[in-house]
Amino acid sequence: MKRMKLGTSDLMVPHIALGCMSMNKLSTEDAAAVIHNALEQGIDFFDHADIYGSGESESIFAEAIEMKPSIREKITIQSKTGIIRDGYYDFSKDHILKSADESLKRLKTDYLDVFLLHRPDALMEPEEVAEAFTTLKESGKVRHFGVSNHNPMQIDLLSKYLNQDLIVNQLQLSVTNSGIINEGLYVNTPFENAIDRSGSILDYSRLHDMTIQAWSPFRFGFFEGLFIDHEDYSELNQKLQEIGDKYGVDKSAVAVAWILRHPAKIQTIVGTMTPKRLTNIAKASDVELTRKEWYDIWQSAGNKLL
Repeated sequence: MKRMKLGTSDLMVPHIALGCMSMNKLSTEDAAAVIHNALEQGIDFFDHADIYGSGESESIFAEAIEMKPSIREKITIQSKTGIIRDGYYDFSKDHILKSADESLKRLKTDYLDVFLLHRPDALMEPEEVAEAFTTLKESGKVRHFGVSNHNPMQIDLLSKYLNQDLIVNQLQLSVTNSGIINEGLYVNTPFENAIDRSGSILDYSRLHDMTIQAWSPFRFGFFEGLFIDHEDYSELNQKLQEIGDKYGVDKSAVAVAWILRHPAKIQTIVGTMTPKRLTNIAKASDVELTRKEWYDIWQSAGNKLL
């Protein structure tokens, strides 16, 4: 597994991280099998959130990995806060601090390597976020900070008050959900794909040395389904199979290799809880698509060059 620098931090992390959103659906024994298989593939970065399984995913993870200092120092743990299950978002200082403490307790660790704001809170007061981050940093509870699903102006607003860099932004990205790429390819045209819905977040991230973490790399629409082997994406699957045969990997690995090929140095969050599938996907790190292959895959998903 190849590794990369995470934002402006000193963290060197794998190209592919394991997203633990569905870990609450597993027994401790099955979760242990998933985690140890990930480690065998060189995937030692684990992405959590307080909302995943209402916290149960973090608890099962800690039990499954048998968390202790000798293990903790070998892995990178990221968690997120801000989404309240009752139907609102909360970036208040009190909630951020409370959420961090609860995640630390569930994860049986003294610190988080990275802590993200999960989705933009319309009622955010950046001064409060700054106070919370400073408290967490000075107490040693959080080493690095970031955001998820934020646009450039929201990031700039936060950064105006923060004493810490925001090192990552976790965004939805797949070959069928490639809006942050498409808006650049279609710039200055009247087509739907030219609409800038993200504020040019891809270019912004590169300019600010901020790592994009791609979530849902196999989904189309907004949680509508998986495009791998889906009848509505037969052309895409044929192309993924063709290129996969060339490199000796499966279609899922090619779909991730498509993300990794982008020069923005995007880290991909993969949420599979099936060890064999993760083993196959991990091979994407060693596949470097040609320019033509990258564009062929993009076009086979229904996109057209001008």
